[in-house]
Amino acid sequence: MLRKFSGALVRRTIDRSGSLVPQHAHDWPLLSLFVIGSYSNQTETGERFIAGPSATLYAAGAAHRNTAGPNGFEQIEIEFDPAWLRSSVLPERPVMHWLGGRNGAEARAIASMCSHEISEQSLRVVLRRFLSLASFEPQVRRPDWFDDIIRRIEADPSKKVSDLARAASMHPAWLGAAYKQAAGEGLVDTAARFRVERATRLLRETSLPYVDVAIEAGFCDQSHMIRTFRRILGRRPSAVREDKQQFRQMPESLPIADKEHAHH
Repeated sequence: MLRKFSGALVRRTIDRSGSLVPQHAHDWPLLSLFVIGSYSNQTETGERFIAGPSATLYAAGAAHRNTAGPNGFEQIEIEFDPAWLRSSVLPERPVMHWLGGRNGAEARAIASMCSHEISEQSLRVVLRRFLSLASFEPQVRRPDWFDDIIRRIEADPSKKVSDLARAASMHPAWLGAAYKQAAGEGLVDTAARFRVERATRLLRETSLPYVDVAIEAGFCDQSHMIRTFRRILGRRPSAVREDKQQFRQMPESLPIADKEHAHH
């Protein structure tokens, strides 16, 4: 639990790689804000794969279940009493997703605020603002080239923007602007996030030394990893390593690779 107010709860939830969160619902509406990782979200409206700046709003009583991706998933959850919000902007649909774009960027900013000190009044204001704008803004349509660019960055976060632009037959400046508009974060931020996601899985699910985690996750060295963690998560790798005590679900067994790491 990060914060507890008179009509709202703010918590960080962490799911390890491949974990299953069984179907559940909440008594109050709940806004889930993406931090890092990925997951498959199943609700009555269908299934969505979420792997970038985004937000999901569940109405009170809306059932949902999740399957975490290969690097796990971290989110900020804000559960709130509609009367506490003092607003009538809540959507009528049981589940709403906002993936990428301006709403994804705004969701990421709110998640960062919640990870630090935030007053009850400030939280109420940012939630009302987000819901009032996001509820009436159409979902951003991702360009045809978007998924290919994501795959290339994930395969090699060190790729230069010029190389990505050449692969997509675009000017680097145009690609950077168009990507940020669609993704809710810049190309450099996505590359950094992928490194952080790999590192967080190793920190949380193995006992590898920090220097080895940094190298395996694609950082230049341990100092580079620390700086990037502070920028992307606002926390040090040492704090993330302690997250293993807060996993929401624990699988019956570790993947073979992690068993090997665990004996190092």
